[in-house]
Amino acid sequence: MTKSHIYFVLLAVFLTIMLFFSCTSESIRQNSDIQITAYKSGKPFTRWWWHAMKFTRADLKNQLVWLKDNGFGGVEIAFIYPVNRDPEGERFEWLGKEWQEMIGYSKQCADSLGLGCDFTFGTLWPFGGSFVIDEDRTKRWGDSSFKQPLRLSWTHPDTGNVLNHLNKSAFDRYAEIMGNALKPAIKGTQSALFCDSWEVETKYIWTDGFEKKFTDQFGYDIIPFMDEIYEAENAGPRYDYMKLVAHLALNQFFIPFHQKCRSLSAISRVQCAGSPTDIISAYAVIDVPETEAMLYNPNFSRIVASAAALSGKPFVTSESFTCLYGWPAVHIREEQTADLKMVADALFANGVNQHIWHGTPFNPIGVDTIFFYASVHVGTKGNLARELPAFNKYLTRVSRLMQFGRPYSDIAVYLPVEDRWIEGELPEEMKLPWAWGAYEMRYENFNPELEGYHPLWINADLLSKGKIVDEKLLVNDLEFSALYVDVNYLDISSLDIILKHAESGLPVILKNSPLQAGFIKTKLFDEMINRLVSLPNVQPDFDRLILQHPLVEGNDLPEFWCRTDGENAVIFFANPLCKGIKYPLVYGQSYQDAIILKEINLNFNGKKISTALRFEPYQSLLLNIDCSGKITFQDITFLPEIPVRLD
Repeated sequence: MTKSHIYFVLLAVFLTIMLFFSCTSESIRQNSDIQITAYKSGKPFTRWWWHAMKFTRADLKNQLVWLKDNGFGGVEIAFIYPVNRDPEGERFEWLGKEWQEMIGYSKQCADSLGLGCDFTFGTLWPFGGSFVIDEDRTKRWGDSSFKQPLRLSWTHPDTGNVLNHLNKSAFDRYAEIMGNALKPAIKGTQSALFCDSWEVETKYIWTDGFEKKFTDQFGYDIIPFMDEIYEAENAGPRYDYMKLVAHLALNQFFIPFHQKCRSLSAISRVQCAGSPTDIISAYAVIDVPETEAMLYNPNFSRIVASAAALSGKPFVTSESFTCLYGWPAVHIREEQTADLKMVADALFANGVNQHIWHGTPFNPIGVDTIFFYASVHVGTKGNLARELPAFNKYLTRVSRLMQFGRPYSDIAVYLPVEDRWIEGELPEEMKLPWAWGAYEMRYENFNPELEGYHPLWINADLLSKGKIVDEKLLVNDLEFSALYVDVNYLDISSLDIILKHAESGLPVILKNSPLQAGFIKTKLFDEMINRLVSLPNVQPDFDRLILQHPLVEGNDLPEFWCRTDGENAVIFFANPLCKGIKYPLVYGQSYQDAIILKEINLNFNGKKISTALRFEPYQSLLLNIDCSGKITFQDITFLPEIPVRLD
């Protein structure tokens, strides 16, 4: 075969791959608009743990009334194992008639009280159960006998199977059963069906027909590489393998789940965190993208909020306060509200505008002994109980204010998906008991030089939706003055999008010259890189491009989030002690005994405005800027009890 023939074969493979994966963007475009009403009040919801047991209407109503009286706006019913994991515990039959009657009553009761009511689309997590047949179970390369059991579900000690999340037919069979059981309860006010973070085994994840799909799309056989796919020398095949896994997870699971929710007259609320997907694409197809803290650090939420902003979603929810002080049950019932406020404010400053407490275990009237080991305890006798109404009032006020307009945008930062898929396993010191792979994007941070620009993450799919007008990138109703690319690798299809935008005039900060991701290399990639770097509007440094001043200027800026309607803006500045907090919190970490002052300049609507940020102990700040440049500080004061610190 001549060199010219090889070139055209490689070009054909490249075009086939681009056509195959373009359906991701098409799916995002087809995600029709819907008016989401469930979270407009801003009042926090709480996950309502239903341990497998028998309930009475009186007990259910009593707890819902208590939640309403303590400032909650709704519940998310989550179905889990029997109390104390007692295999002999009396319980309603899973998905049976009495079970359906109780969830239906709870929804009706919540409606009558003005509370929202969402439902987890299964028992425990991930999706699976005793009715998932072996044919539909999750699969692993090289181990035909592999079974991931769904432990500690409603049917404990019966484990059942975890669902194959790479097979739409398997999902459809699962969803038919779950949907039929939940459908009678999904009446009245708008409900979301919830999917928790990905807890399917991902190492060597596989599905029937994977090898043929792979060969068809990439032009070579993946099988010879699979036994050692995570070894350093297999970086190219590993990237291609992850790319197909991501495509299947999105199109065989997340999109079908969203479509199923809509078919049931519900909305989808999903944590795509932990999934082996191009994570922004996954979050972009969901009605309500959800993050989590503290098992994910608050800065991870900016990925979720970026996906929401780019796809025009008004709400970013958070499963808040999970394992606040560590895993499991550390300081349970002893939680300090000031510490929770620190987490909530860090989440607000990373784009969250609706909290879902984690959480409230069902307890009968007069009882508060049942708890869930991996959450803060929202109950009548926990340490948080006396401050709940006031703290929820604070969360409500800030959440409502942070629904204003749309997220402010200026610099779009390319999320290094290729780098993380190629990286494979995390170094041992970065692994967590529940996280082993770089693909989870747990450690992504912006370059410090971007600190004041209010950057948003972007990926190739959402970038491809954008158009260039007057040298600016327009995506949905967002406008970016530049694209920032600081990666070691790029997919040739991603490079193609970046090159087209740059040739249309978009300023691009290209920090280095990336290599081609994937096993099959082509000179076309190098030619495209050379064309890109030759453009005058493509530079490695900010000072070589004429860009507008950052939104916020100052030294050691606190974390902040801005929303705007184009003429006015709302900016939430988290207390500086919230900056960069990580799992787990130290008990009493929020303790503060001095005022912190920050002098800043704000650049908005062509005006430079100087102001001082005065952070009283435990307080964050929220300000408005009107079209004339006038600044008004909103009163969002909440004074928690002074925390006790244990170092």
